[in-house]
Order: sequence, then structure tokens, then C-alpha cells
Amino acid sequence: MRDNLRRAVALAIGLFILYTAAAGAFDALIQRSVMVALVVSLGFLAYPLKLSGAAAKLGLAVDLCLWAATTAACVYVAVNAETIMTSLPTAGPIDIALAAVLVFTLLELARRTVGLAFPILVAIGLAYVFFGHLIPGRLGHRGYDIWFVTETILLTDIGVWGSLTGIAATIIAAFVLFGAVLLHTGGGQTFMDLALLVSGRSVGGAAKMATVASASFGTVNGSAVANVATTGTMTIPLMRRIGYPAPFAAAVEAVASTGGQITPPILGAAAFIMSEMIGTEYLRIALAALIPAALFYTGLFTTIHLIALRKNIGFVPPEEIPSAKTALHPVRLLPVIGGLGGLLWMLIAGRSVAFSAAFGVVCAVVPFVIGDIVARRKPLATLRALLDSLVEAGNGIVIIALMLAGAQILVSLINLTGVGVTLSSLTVAVGGEHLFLVGLIVALACLVLGMGIPTTAAYVLVAAVMAPALIAIDVEPLVAHMFVFYYATISVITPPVCIAVFVAASIAKTDWWPAAVNAVRLGIVTYIIPFMFLSYPGMLWSGSPWQIAEAVLSGATLVFATSLLLAGTRIRDSRWLAAALYLPAAVLAIVPSEIALGAAIALTLLGAVWGRPFSRPKVASPTAPQAVPGTSTGAP
Repeated sequence: MRDNLRRAVALAIGLFILYTAAAGAFDALIQRSVMVALVVSLGFLAYPLKLSGAAAKLGLAVDLCLWAATTAACVYVAVNAETIMTSLPTAGPIDIALAAVLVFTLLELARRTVGLAFPILVAIGLAYVFFGHLIPGRLGHRGYDIWFVTETILLTDIGVWGSLTGIAATIIAAFVLFGAVLLHTGGGQTFMDLALLVSGRSVGGAAKMATVASASFGTVNGSAVANVATTGTMTIPLMRRIGYPAPFAAAVEAVASTGGQITPPILGAAAFIMSEMIGTEYLRIALAALIPAALFYTGLFTTIHLIALRKNIGFVPPEEIPSAKTALHPVRLLPVIGGLGGLLWMLIAGRSVAFSAAFGVVCAVVPFVIGDIVARRKPLATLRALLDSLVEAGNGIVIIALMLAGAQILVSLINLTGVGVTLSSLTVAVGGEHLFLVGLIVALACLVLGMGIPTTAAYVLVAAVMAPALIAIDVEPLVAHMFVFYYATISVITPPVCIAVFVAASIAKTDWWPAAVNAVRLGIVTYIIPFMFLSYPGMLWSGSPWQIAEAVLSGATLVFATSLLLAGTRIRDSRWLAAALYLPAAVLAIVPSEIALGAAIALTLLGAVWGRPFSRPKVASPTAPQAVPGTSTGAP
């Protein structure tokens, strides 16, 4: 009964997303309150309060009461939307009760879905609003009563119903639907097959395949953790079969899935939030993300390749690699090409993001249906696949929408109290005018604030609190937001609260700590690249052609030097000699100086020529991969 009801509500959410994306959204408060009511309903069905024994019925009763009260709050706002927007009503006792239940429900569902970290942050924000006037000095504020806070949270479009909830209810929801349809119309298997076709025949190809597949999935699904859970069940066992240690296999999947969040054109849906927050065109943000993403995957591929060469890790077994005829068959490929092509066509044409996603859905569905008709598949099977994609979209938006609604509460409280400006001022006061020192403080704060929180919500939080510190010392808004976005993203692989690694390690059936060590090792370039945004404007496709070329050259030098260092390559059988060349090269590549860049290139080339890292012994047999004993950290 619960499963059928859950599927029905998820289908209703999918249909609501499709209709409002194609026909246009309702008025802001109506669109957002209806979406929150729907995702809360599905949240209670998908993540019930689990009490054992005689208390099980109590858990059901609690969920029903919270659901009824929260739905009442959403309906109340939807019905009175025009009054709220035109007359700015004052809060009464009923409003206080509805706001309290709404906030509690959102935080409780966040606890059930992603753990305690995020609800605790919001709870601290609420406590600061009510008791911050007791704090002396710059961190204190004038104080706010419960009536004013209720009006802000419930009876305006800057509280729960603010722009972040609006983005979740329109733009991100449309892209979740687009991703679900793309995968259910054959895109999922097509991505996997193309990844195997491209990289399966190279040394250590399983890890490379995981990287390609996870990047493809990750850029459209909006969650590194969900991406690990989806693709990891296929990629991690394959990596284990050809000889990668379990911790390393888990790390590859976690890092590759995280990389999908920084990969254009969608950046895991964060590009659209960034566009709204800084008022920059979406396509400009996608272009800015191009070079850093290319450097990230170049570094990951290079490290994997060097480790596979050094440890004699074999190829993917030939029988597991699809033929080009199968992977590139028009019936399978056209829905993917049609969907992505339709989406980009509408975006370039200047249509709204939500409509572009809806158009992409249509362009994927039409060739899929035609292909099924040509293949004489049963119409019911085709209909079931399309309905499953709507259900998947409904399920996929739940956590994102809940987290963004909760993040919107926190952002509204930050703006209300002005603590974001205060923290930015304190950061600048500590770092002074030293750009890299301020950047280091901001980076560490972003890693801490983003731990345990999905990418989109983490970015929103750090953008509100820490991006102003960089902007205050004359860093361009796009650069500042890309900087904090990167650190919010990689918080999911950063110990101790590295939730993407936790999921990957559970799939690989290994301890999370060695997997986390390997993940940091593989993703180390991602911790460094954002600082190059500050010193090389061309890194974000800004400036003259020479500045862009210089940024690419410096980034490539950093990537190769770091990969050669971390892959454990040797020069004359000495890791210390290799480190003596590659470590200074990596450091010099970051320095914004042509002389330093020239020295970095020279050191990297010297090490590559002297050590010949790409000429290690090849696998003895591509069909009989050699097992690799893991070290104490599971590293190859």
C-alpha cells in the first residue's frame, strides 16, 4: 500500500514538473508551496519515522500529524498568495504555529535523508536569530521577536518561499526530469556502453570507464552521492574484477561522481543557481567551468593510467566491452542526441531553462517511441518506461527540494541578521589584503560548512556566507562564486564527513578511511585549481587569448606534475628524486609568473624524459588481469 502510494505521489510530482516546465510556472508562491507540499508528502512516504515494536504505530501517527500540518501551511500560503504579496500581512498565533511546524518538518526530513549536519546548521541559525542580541561585539545583532521571524519565514517570498525554493521547484526540477527521461529512454545504458567503448581497451580501463560514466551521469543528476549509488553498483565491481583494490575502486567512483558536479554544461544544476545569485548568463557560467573541468578529468585519467601501468592492472575483459555497432546504434543513440541537442538548442535560442529542459524531454521521447515502434516492442513496455521516468523524477527531486527549502530558511536568517556580512568582514580583517590568505580561510570554511550537505545546498550556504569575503577584496563575483562552489562540491570527498566516500565504500565492502585517503589523493588537483582562478583570469575563460592559453598551460603543467607525483612514479627507482622534480614543478605552476611557469614546464619535462613514467611494463594478458595486493591504505 505504501509503495503504491509512494509511486503515485512521485508520478504526480513528475507530471507537475513536466506541465509547469512546458506551460510555464504558476505564480511564485503557488508554484513553490505546491512543490513543497508534494515533496514533503513523498518525503514522509519514502523516509518514514522508524520506530520498532509497539511504537511503530506512534511513528505513523507522528508522520501523519506533521504531514497534515505542513500541507495545511502550504495550502494556506497558496490560497493567500496574492494577499501575502500585496498587503504584507502581520503574523498571528496560527501563522506562528504553521511556520514552526513547516520548519520542523523540513529539518526532520533533512535529518532522515542526509543526517544531522544540515539540520544542526539551520537550528544554530534559528538560535542566533532569537538569542544573538545577547552576544557582545560585532557578532551580536539588535534582536528579533517571534512575530517578525514568522512573517519573514512564512509570509514573504524571502523565507521558505524564497528564490532557492523557486529554483528547486522550476529549473532544477525540470533538469531532474530531463535527466530521468534521458536515462530511462536508453541514455543510462548508452552512457555506460560508450564509456566502455572509449576506455575499456586501455590499461586499467575499468577505472577510466567509471570516470567517463560517472561524469556523464553526474552532470545531469545534481547529486554526487546519488550518482555514486547509481553508477557505483556497476563500476566498482568491474574495477575490483580487473585487480583494483577495493578502497581505490571506491575512491575512483566517489571522485568521478563528484567531478560530474563541476562538469559543464549543467554542473549538477548548480550553474542555474549561480546564474540567479550573481545575475550572470547561464551559458557564461558553463563556459567558465570548461577549462577547470577538463583539467580535473585530465588529472584523474593521468593518475589512473600511471597507477595501472605501474601495477600491471589489466584491461576490461573483451566480452564485457560492447561493439561499436551496439553502442552507436541509432535506436539507442538518437534519444540521447535528441534530448541533449534539443536542450542546448533552446538554451542558445534564449528560451527559459525550464522550457529548454521540457523541450529536451520531448526530443528524447519522440525518437525513443519511434524506435520502440520500429523494433515492435509492446506499447505497454514503452509506456511503462516513460511513466518510470516521471516517477524517477519525482523521487529524484525530493532531497534536493527539501535541502534547498531548508537552505533558503538559513539564507533568509543570514540576511536578516547580517551575520554573513559580519563573517566576511572578519575574514578580510584576518586575511587583510592578501588574496591567497583570504582565499585559504574561505576555502577551509567552505570545506567545513559543506560537510554532510548535498552539493546544491552546500553551495548556496557558502555562497551566502563566504563569497562576499572574496568580493570585498575586489574578486569578480563569478570568480568568487566558482571558488566557493568548488570547495563546497569537494566537501563530499573530504574527511571526516565525506558522504560520497561513505556510499562508495559500502558498495566496495571496505572501510571508509582508506577509501577517503585515496579519494583525496585522486582529487588533490581539485583542491588547488580554485586558487588558480584567483591568479589566472583565463582559467575561467576570461581575458585575452594569451591569458587563456597561459591559464591552460599552467593548469596542464600543474595537473601532470601532480599526477606524476601522486601516482608513485619513480626516477632511477627513487620516489624521492621524482618528488624533488615534480613537487617544485606543481608549486611553480600556480605562481602567476611566466618565469615560474617556464621553470615548472622544464622540471616536469625533465622528470618525464628521465623517468619515462608512461613506458612501464604492460599487462601480460588483457584477458587475465593480474590481481594487485593493497597496501595498508588500500592504495595501488
